[in-house]
Amino acid sequence: MADEDRARLTFPLDADVCVVGAGLAGLTIALEAARLGASVVVLEARYVGWSASGHQMGTVMPGFGLPLADLITRVGLEDARELWTLSKQGADYVRTHAAEDVIPGLGISDGALEVSNVDVGEKLIARLQMLGEDFDTDVQGWQIDRVRDTLKTQRYFHGVYYPKAFQIDGRKYLMGLATLAKQAGVRIFEDTPVISIDAGGIRKRIVTPSARLRASHVVLAGNVHLGAPAQRLSDTLLPVWRYAGITEPLGERLAEAVTFQGSVTDTDGIDHFRIVEGDRLMWSSPETTWAAKPERFAGAIARRMRQVFPQLGKVAITETFGGPMGQTVHGMPQIGQMRQGLWVASGFGHQGLNTSAMAGQLIARAMYARDDRTRLFAPFELVWAGGRIGRVVGHAVGLWQRQTSALDGTLARYRERALARELVREARLAAANARAGTGPRLSD
Repeated sequence: MADEDRARLTFPLDADVCVVGAGLAGLTIALEAARLGASVVVLEARYVGWSASGHQMGTVMPGFGLPLADLITRVGLEDARELWTLSKQGADYVRTHAAEDVIPGLGISDGALEVSNVDVGEKLIARLQMLGEDFDTDVQGWQIDRVRDTLKTQRYFHGVYYPKAFQIDGRKYLMGLATLAKQAGVRIFEDTPVISIDAGGIRKRIVTPSARLRASHVVLAGNVHLGAPAQRLSDTLLPVWRYAGITEPLGERLAEAVTFQGSVTDTDGIDHFRIVEGDRLMWSSPETTWAAKPERFAGAIARRMRQVFPQLGKVAITETFGGPMGQTVHGMPQIGQMRQGLWVASGFGHQGLNTSAMAGQLIARAMYARDDRTRLFAPFELVWAGGRIGRVVGHAVGLWQRQTSALDGTLARYRERALARELVREARLAAANARAGTGPRLSD
């Protein structure tokens, strides 16, 4: 249902900036452009927060969907550092706006832990050195014992802890952005899909079902649903649906499985969970490339919880949610100017709240403060995602990756158990030799 204060646009309108899409990126761009003195209109086909932006886990930490080593390979160390700094600034932006006197009631909690499904001790040391020394990021390495002391499962091995990362109620944050934007003078029109955009000339023409609009700048901040007005952009995004569930209150059972109060993700992107409301678990499921009712995944999410934490026993999922996100081929968001006055802020699947916040600042400042740092995203051009065939291939690849990751994890745990058995056998043999007065002799 559309908000009464955000009714459909039914009259002609002129503005400095027209933002298409009222998600996290679109609302941040609108808010920041209005703060810089622009008149701003946001057009939303359905309602604020109906898609992925209104259905996310709320974790805020530095980084991108593209692994850091791959980012360095793609753009070089210096540009990678600058991009990483921007991602940290995006996280700082969210924390500033998540303050109780700005957007109240977000239930902020600190800390994020990235855990490995396999034993990667040497790689962990190298990564910690790179993050701390080359990218000036506050991180800590957790050994296996410490990980398993807070996550009481044999499934995970080493961990990377980000003490400055945090979690918030993502939907409340989104609605708070909409309120701040309105207070800054932004006009948001829901139930107003864009039929066509004429981006030629200084003043762009935007056509909706009930009205026409003109603007000096148009920002495409939609997801995979932009369709005909920006088909070229839509075709560069692989639609991916991810669903999550929240358990019933678990009481004392929860402490038998999880005592870590921040968010947890695994390095293979399979598990993502955190404690909410004191004794409930919020847990996201593996991805699909098709839409379905979120409640259909409640059983799968509950089974996954029991698989990782058998001590929880039977768990009831009382809430489910989910939505589509646009995933790019190269793993980075699409941020920049497509042509004079036509901007894009999209492809935020697997990117996080910090990245959409960063995009909002960058594009608003590029339009009105002569900030040219959007150039850093130029190497990540629009790449066709394969259409329907891309969906099928994407699903097959995702399934293969999850199966491979599960196999790697199983083998790692088997090797760990085998080593433990070997150590026990050697200890017993040594004890038997000691009792018999035999054993290895020193050479003369």
